[in-house]
Amino acid sequence: MRRTLSVIAVVVGLLLPGTLPLSAHHAFSSEFDGNRPVELTGTVTRMAWVNPHAWIYMDVEQADGTVEQWMVEGGTPNTLIRRGLRRSDLPAGTEIKVSGFRSKDGTLRANGTNITLADGRQLFIGSPGTGAPLEGRETIGTQEN
Repeated sequence: MRRTLSVIAVVVGLLLPGTLPLSAHHAFSSEFDGNRPVELTGTVTRMAWVNPHAWIYMDVEQADGTVEQWMVEGGTPNTLIRRGLRRSDLPAGTEIKVSGFRSKDGTLRANGTNITLADGRQLFIGSPGTGAPLEGRETIGTQEN
């Protein structure tokens, strides 16, 4: 009986992963363009504190008065917490500045690298290891040679 249960558990374990959807982690270059940097200043409308990447939704007012609704991808929530960013730092209505790189498909999405919060704090919000330009090796406020 014990052997039969073990065989069933192994078979189920082998078959189950094939039936579940997989959400693969993507490389930076699959979605974002390292040759298209973007600087966004606007108001947070929502923060999605989810894995594998947190998302900052923000309204960015253009020179002509129109408002664009941007989505900025950050690192994992755990990574952001270790870098000093908390969910409570970005309530709706908060003014922020984000630098990053535009999406390849031209939508209003960006992979964020740095964020400047309303209190003046500047933090790296990117995901290291994705192939993004400099991916965290730059230090805000200093220049690398």
